[in-house]
Amino acid sequence: MLNLLTKYANNSSVIENSNKVKVSLFYIPLFLLTAIFFYLYFAGALSVERYVEIQKDIFIDINSTLGQFPSLMLNLTQLGDALIFLSFLTLLIIYAPKFWESLISASIVSAILSKFLKVLFSVPRPAAILDNETFIIIGKKLIGHSSLPSGHSITTFTIITVLMYAFMPKKISSKVAWIILLIGLGFIIISTRVGVGAHFPLDVIIGGIIGYISGLIGIFISKNDKLWAWIGNPKYYPFFIILFMVCCVVLGTKIYKENLLIYYLSMISLIVSLYKIIYVYIKK
Repeated sequence: MLNLLTKYANNSSVIENSNKVKVSLFYIPLFLLTAIFFYLYFAGALSVERYVEIQKDIFIDINSTLGQFPSLMLNLTQLGDALIFLSFLTLLIIYAPKFWESLISASIVSAILSKFLKVLFSVPRPAAILDNETFIIIGKKLIGHSSLPSGHSITTFTIITVLMYAFMPKKISSKVAWIILLIGLGFIIISTRVGVGAHFPLDVIIGGIIGYISGLIGIFISKNDKLWAWIGNPKYYPFFIILFMVCCVVLGTKIYKENLLIYYLSMISLIVSLYKIIYVYIKK
C-alpha cells in the first residue's frame, strides 16, 4: 500500500496539477448557484416557510428510502465530519504536503462560509419544523436553525475538490473516470444528511457547491501563498505527532460513545500515519 501511495501521491505532480487549476472552473458552480436562486425566486421560495414547503415531499421520499439503511447512513454520514474524513488522508502529509497546504486553506474558507451562511439564512432543521412522526431520524435529533447550507456537505466537497484536482490523472479517460468517481462519492456522502433526517435536499446540494468553491479557493491560495509551506518540513513533524495523538483520543471517545465501524477505520488510518510520521522523523 505504501509503495502505491509513494507512486501516485507524488508532491511534484500535486504542485503541477495545482498550477493547472484555472479561474474558469468557478463558472459552473456559480452558474448552478445562480440557477438555484432563480428557481427559488420564481417558485416564491425565498422565504423560510416556502423554502421548506417546496422540499417537504421530496425530503420525506428520499428520507424514507435511505432511512431503510440506518447503519449505513450513520456510518457514511460521519465522513462529513472533517476529523473522520481527513484521518484517511493523513499519510499525505508525508508524501504530498502540497495537497495539505491547499486543504488547510480550503478548510478555513469553508468553515467561514459555513458559519456565515448558516447564520444569514437561519433555516430550521427538518426536526425543528416538520412533524417528527412523518420522517425517519437516525442518530442525534438536530433541531437548530442551521439547516442551510449543510456543513457536512461543505466539508465533504471541500476535501473532495482538493483531492480531485491534486491527483488528477493525465489521460482523458482516466481523468473522466476519476472525476465521476469522486463526485459520485461526494453525492453519496452528502445524501446521507437527508437520509438521517438532518437536512433538506437543497441544503446538501447548495452545501456541496459551496464546498467545491471553497476547495478551488484553497488551491488558488496555496498556489500564490507559502503560508503553509512548513507542512512538508520534517522538523515540524512533532506538531503532527501530538495532533494525531489528540485525534486518536477524540476518536477513542467517539468509539466509546457510538461504536461505529467508520470510527475504527479512521482510528486505524491515524495510527498507521502516526507510526509512519514518527519513523520518518526519527530517521531524518
